[in-house]
Amino acid sequence: MAISSSLSLSWVSTTIPDKFQLTLPNHNNELPRATTTAYFSSKNITCSAEPASIDESHCKRRPLLLGVGALTTSLLQASSLFAEEIPEKYRAFVDKVDGYSYYYPYDWRDFEFRAHDSAFKDRYMQLHNVRVRFLPTNKTDIHELGPMEEVVSDLVRYKLASPNQYATIFGMQERNIDGKNYYTVEYGLQTPNFATNSFATVAIGNGRFYTLIVVANERRWKRYRNQLKVVADSFRMLDI
Repeated sequence: MAISSSLSLSWVSTTIPDKFQLTLPNHNNELPRATTTAYFSSKNITCSAEPASIDESHCKRRPLLLGVGALTTSLLQASSLFAEEIPEKYRAFVDKVDGYSYYYPYDWRDFEFRAHDSAFKDRYMQLHNVRVRFLPTNKTDIHELGPMEEVVSDLVRYKLASPNQYATIFGMQERNIDGKNYYTVEYGLQTPNFATNSFATVAIGNGRFYTLIVVANERRWKRYRNQLKVVADSFRMLDI
């Protein structure tokens, strides 16, 4: 649905849904203001056989999709983070209840991913997907876990990689957006049968440890890396 600069809205309700998808035009492709620090060089690590624990009780998914035609003035006000900034060919997923949001490619569809709160995948390319999960924590900021390199290395080794996978960390990045801190890591996982590359963004807020992962087949990484980096960098915690 094409939208001109004089946006026409359909009045449907003054109640904003708890979770919704939002697509709006953007002509400058800018993301909200952020402070970015070091990006480290690649590092190979051997994965531990320790399994990652999953608390599925905190990851029940409650999706609610909302098309552009049903936007209201109230929804636009609540989504001011995205109103002028959604990049072209992306949509925004906003979860007011669980306190997070992110962009995903406009032609991806939602699906169920075990123990995750939300997930979208490419309609045609196997392994291309983004998903978000969170676990309870008594920490208030990602910095409380330790230095970025230590936190990210442990995350990849003990949580993101399976015991039979060999992991390579290509780089990591720290950002501060509106006073909230985020770590993002680019890494690869390899087994004898297949290999994937991914970005993972982690943050702590609202009493939760959030993890967003966006992944693609290793063979297609070079082609789609920049597209998926937009997804990884778009993750935001919302105050709840």
